[in-house]
Amino acid sequence: MKKTNLIMACMGAVLLLAGCKNDKGKTLPATRVLTGETASAGDSTIYGVCGEGTAMHTLELRGDDGKLHSFIINPDDSIPPVFGGLLAGDRMAVIANVVYGDTMAVKVLNLTTLQGRWVSIDKNFEIKEGGVIESHMEAEANPWTTWKIHNGQLVLNRDTFDVVGLGADSLMLDNGSGIFGYKRVK
Repeated sequence: MKKTNLIMACMGAVLLLAGCKNDKGKTLPATRVLTGETASAGDSTIYGVCGEGTAMHTLELRGDDGKLHSFIINPDDSIPPVFGGLLAGDRMAVIANVVYGDTMAVKVLNLTTLQGRWVSIDKNFEIKEGGVIESHMEAEANPWTTWKIHNGQLVLNRDTFDVVGLGADSLMLDNGSGIFGYKRVK
């Protein structure tokens, strides 16, 4: 009898734990994607300037819509959501979700860090303010001339990339068929 009760208690504990497994960080069905009011049609990106209240796990953003947005940056993510750093006064693009009532930053791109001159073996271009790209390679057949952020991805002309690395001296872009690395030139 005691053995049966022990087995039943263990099974109950296993079922209880299995039911609770992986609930942390899960998006509820009621999750909604926040959209920026300056975003283009179909773009869920929120644009603005990084505020003074930004810290290691929170982002304060003075949005282009005039509102002060506050985002939680999840420290438990295996893939860091912030690319290019968090510096007050820098221009940012944020993709966010509401999870369990909290506004979580899914991806943060520092547009100030993104701007500048980048080179690789076959590319030499400068990302400038206002969506302009200037090519510094004469022999390039189809140079990029425009850029924008759309749903957290970098669009160069008609080529869409996921930013997988952005630092003071390096940029890494993934287009699904490969990762392309660039070095900053001053």
